[in-house]
Amino acid sequence: MPRVRVLTLPLLLAVAVAATGCGASEAVPESTAAAGAGSTVYPLTLENCGRSVTIDAPPQRVVSLDQDSTEILLALGLQDRVVGTASWTDPVLDALAAANADVPRLADNAPTYEVVLGADPDFVTASFGRHFAQGGVATRDRFAETGIPSYLSPTDCEGDVMMNAGGTRTTPLTIDVLYDEIRELAEVFDVADRGEALVGELQQRAATALDGVDLDGATVAFWFADTKTPYMASSRSNAGLLASLSGMTNVFADESDDWVATGWETVVEKDPDILVLGDLQRNRFPGDRLDDKIVFLESDPLTSTLSAVKEHRYIALHGAELNPSIRFVDALEKIRAWADENAGAL
Repeated sequence: MPRVRVLTLPLLLAVAVAATGCGASEAVPESTAAAGAGSTVYPLTLENCGRSVTIDAPPQRVVSLDQDSTEILLALGLQDRVVGTASWTDPVLDALAAANADVPRLADNAPTYEVVLGADPDFVTASFGRHFAQGGVATRDRFAETGIPSYLSPTDCEGDVMMNAGGTRTTPLTIDVLYDEIRELAEVFDVADRGEALVGELQQRAATALDGVDLDGATVAFWFADTKTPYMASSRSNAGLLASLSGMTNVFADESDDWVATGWETVVEKDPDILVLGDLQRNRFPGDRLDDKIVFLESDPLTSTLSAVKEHRYIALHGAELNPSIRFVDALEKIRAWADENAGAL
């Protein structure tokens, strides 16, 4: 299966796969060059998740608090500037393994504020707002007090409301918000051409994966983790986006939180045709790993009655593919491969 590569080729023909989403950060025109138009003009000021962030020069020592943000930086060829990463659910993408080999892992989950400061960063990024919330790594104000600009993925916010810090989406997530993140980070680091090339490749791969695929409205549930109180994806989340793009109907479409803690009685009542199972390479919650999920589903007296379980209609996706990240194309390609292999099975 194709993997994300760091490209230097010209921008590929863009193929629109979603409308522009709400909540994306917007660069301040007076202080920046347009994406892909040339070198970044510093100081650069971005409106990022409800706050202005000014970067005086290309960051040289960045700490990324999430796997998703880290893989964007690696895909942009910035591994020499990454002095720390954290919060990993899966192994790094194969194509980025060499770039990631010498990047320090500060923690498998969230690091402490002191550990982050110990890496002496001049820029901090995060994919999930919980890291910048009270009780997280540190608030953005606290980082600002030490002169460290911070950046939060626009996929996790609407205005100044952070989805993974107690906020609720009012509009569904779109792919264009992720593209905004790639372009903004490329602009921050003065590698706009690499950002445009990466966006172009993702657009091309997504268009190829979606060409002709249609699961005819098959119902689906996305199970991230936890056998006791399963976390299921809503229709406004990245997983919900994957469902709509590939022609599936999410049985938790009436929920607004990205991941909803529910009960198995509710899942059985909804009885989805397909179960998308999170294959998380960690042991944080019961049922993180794919094999454990399947064993539970097929042995539990209640879940074993599900149609998808009886017919073994499972699609396995890594955690990073279920969350907003450059791996959304890997998810679409896996869904397409499953659909091709199981044509007529529904």
